[in-house]
Amino acid sequence: MKQFYLYFIAIILSTTNVSAQNLNEEEAVKSTINLLFDGMRSSDTTMLKKAFAANNTMQTIAKTKEGKAVVRTESLANFIKSIGTPHSEKYDERIVFTKILIDANLASVWTDYKFYVGEKFSHCGVNSFQLFKGDDGWKIIYLIDTRRKDNCN
Repeated sequence: MKQFYLYFIAIILSTTNVSAQNLNEEEAVKSTINLLFDGMRSSDTTMLKKAFAANNTMQTIAKTKEGKAVVRTESLANFIKSIGTPHSEKYDERIVFTKILIDANLASVWTDYKFYVGEKFSHCGVNSFQLFKGDDGWKIIYLIDTRRKDNCN
């Protein structure tokens, strides 16, 4: 019976340790994603670059004027240029982390968002991130989003 209790305690302690590690990894993943949006709000291109891996893909699911769904690809260089180009209003993407999955060096994150130009609402949608953890920490390797102006509660 004594061995059973020792075994049970060992399992509980190892599970607690794994949970704490997962929470730390989740916070590190969130930190990388928040770096992206903090960089957007402050037009800080250096901050933006730190959030992304050198090899990355950025895409948007959008609709054409005719209402046809399409996937558009944008380069990180063009994205950074658009954020770094002086503009009078702040670009403010307000996110809510809804799902974070981590397995070893891969993280998948889903966030709802509302995008504002200054204080004016522009659109909403969902971001889907894939991150890789390398020697320099978690970096975004893939980002795809949806954009809409309705059903943005």
